Amino acid sequence: MPLTIKHYGHADAPALREVLLDIHDAVYRDDQDTFHSRARFAEFVDSWSGKGSWSCVIGYDGDEAVGFAYGAAFQPGGWWKGSPLPQDYGSEATSFALSELMIREGWRKTGASSQLHDALVSQRAEDRVTLLVDTEHPKVQKLYESWGYRKVQEQRPFSDSPLFAVMVKDLRNGT
Repeated sequence: MPLTIKHYGHADAPALREVLLDIHDAVYRDDQDTFHSRARFAEFVDSWSGKGSWSCVIGYDGDEAVGFAYGAAFQPGGWWKGSPLPQDYGSEATSFALSELMIREGWRKTGASSQLHDALVSQRAEDRVTLLVDTEHPKVQKLYESWGYRKVQEQRPFSDSPLFAVMVKDLRNGT
């Protein structure tokens, strides 16, 4: 199902905030975990979209926003929070953090997630893209692996967060 994909940047964030929160609410409507609450997600949206390098794509089916992906460039170290980088990356390598990729239920398994992912990541100039996947969702991890990501470690970035697989994809060689 081809979507109309629109690209946005840091300056657009205030106008997009409610759209992102509404899609989040639709995706997590039955989840009672406070980590997935609207208020907590709003903190993440505000933090990430506050970065000058923040980039977002939203997929539309007609006028309806059905999903989004966003992220920003990382400072050296990325998700690794001071632990050693994977050995195949030098200390000068740059990283783009794919922070969120969400698709409303009716558009899952239609190719919408790969369309949004590719639209966001294909325009990045960084050496690699990184993301976190809840280890309780192995099918999602397998999906990212099919897109060229590999798991490099696990971490729990917040005391109330799930344990995440840290995944990396090389962008230097067009993969």
